[in-house]
Amino acid sequence: MAQQHLDPTNPAAEAVTGDALAGYLRAQATEFLRALRLHRETGGQAAGPEEPVDAARALRRSARRISASLHTFRPLLDPGWSEEMRPELAWLSGTLGLEHAYEARLERLLLALHRLSGTTVFPAQAVTAPENTGGPATATATAERANLTVGAAKAGALLERQLTLARTRAHSTALQALGSSRFHAVADKVAVLASEVPLTPTAPATTLHPLAAAAEERLTDAVTALPLVTAGHPYNAETLVHGLSPDPSPHPQDSPWHQVRLLLRLHRYAREVLLGGNAPVDVRLLTAGQALNRHRDASEAAAAAAQAARTPRITPATAYALGVLHADQRHEVEAARFAFQQAWQKQTVPAP
Repeated sequence: MAQQHLDPTNPAAEAVTGDALAGYLRAQATEFLRALRLHRETGGQAAGPEEPVDAARALRRSARRISASLHTFRPLLDPGWSEEMRPELAWLSGTLGLEHAYEARLERLLLALHRLSGTTVFPAQAVTAPENTGGPATATATAERANLTVGAAKAGALLERQLTLARTRAHSTALQALGSSRFHAVADKVAVLASEVPLTPTAPATTLHPLAAAAEERLTDAVTALPLVTAGHPYNAETLVHGLSPDPSPHPQDSPWHQVRLLLRLHRYAREVLLGGNAPVDVRLLTAGQALNRHRDASEAAAAAAQAARTPRITPATAYALGVLHADQRHEVEAARFAFQQAWQKQTVPAP
């Protein structure tokens, strides 16, 4: 039997007003300050195996939720304060997330190289090409695998150098940001928010449902505009054309999907505001969000492989391995789009 949950975007549901928004923002501000205190107590260094990582993640988590609420429910908040806070929170969240993103990207690419080549993709491993046996088709396949095997080690080493350098720079940037006057100004405003939310005079008695419904409608419209017919197949070869070109700009097909991911997050956070701590897990939204996260990760990994392939004076075998890796990640992009389509088209079973 299906459970019947409160629909936060249903105007007929029990009224939730600006007071609930104020409570949510105060709670998120308190979480932000708690994470900041943890980060300062550890000095950004590992007092425990996960503490600095958890502190940065908690800061980002709260910053995203505060920023999203300021966006969705901005008519109920002081406009000057809201418009000043949102970009600062976005800056902070983005800055703190880069180091982890580079680390995860490198791990993803090295694992993919290992899977594709069947070898360890670090330069310390000596690689020899196998002998060709069998007919022409077998010989061709074996030669391709040999080229990939030879190039995979150098491709892995190149990616490791580039992404480790990027991660190190991101780490330094995050530390500088957390010690900057800009961050201290944000933290001071969040500290005030923990006790005083700048609502408009009418906000405490204004229902939140229409604004939450508008956030859901923006998401639905964006999903409707996606090329889901193309995404109905696990792989769309047309998406390789741009990625294999020398143009370093982002893949043009990816932007609408990234936008849907952001709108889905806004919708999820709006549900949290309306439902508070009793918010039931919406499996459909959760699964769709996971697919869009995989889409983003694979898209960015493909871009990193393409960028590495543009490195001057690399060997043909290295370039070949990076090209195969790029194609593999674009396959992953298409698989994630297919998974999103399957998740999104599942309708919630109505209660009897």
